[in-house]
Amino acid sequence: MLETIFRYPDLSLFLALMVIGYSCGTIAEKRHYKSIIKREQELVELMVVNAEGRFAEGAVRTSFLVNGSTVVSNDYFKRLLAILRNIFGGRVKVYESLIDRARREAILRMKEEARTRGAHMIVNLRLETSTIGRSANKKKSIGSIETLAYGTAVVMNRP
Repeated sequence: MLETIFRYPDLSLFLALMVIGYSCGTIAEKRHYKSIIKREQELVELMVVNAEGRFAEGAVRTSFLVNGSTVVSNDYFKRLLAILRNIFGGRVKVYESLIDRARREAILRMKEEARTRGAHMIVNLRLETSTIGRSANKKKSIGSIETLAYGTAVVMNRP
């Protein structure tokens, strides 16, 4: 084993960098998920529905548009694994994770804006997603993903 490392130092360096890069990307993703879970628990009482709100006359004090936007990118090493998965077929969990984090982060940012402005709930939630980045125009390739969440924040007349 040690002989192989000394015989092919470039290959050894490449593999070491791959492991380090993959590990750092995984750690960053786990930290982001921890942050998302913590903030979701803090904002659990602010209801968000994707249906139009129908309220009794005089029940709503005011309403306004709120939005949250985020851009999330996969690291290079996970992108490489996704390319391999595309060759052999099956679920591309790396991209599923990317989309999940972007969606949840955008909704959280929208909810944080609504809470800051005193809203009691958000109705008519809509999500828009687009692929951006240097590799976005290449076939079957995702560079970064932008997700925009928007809806109508409602402040109720409460006694």
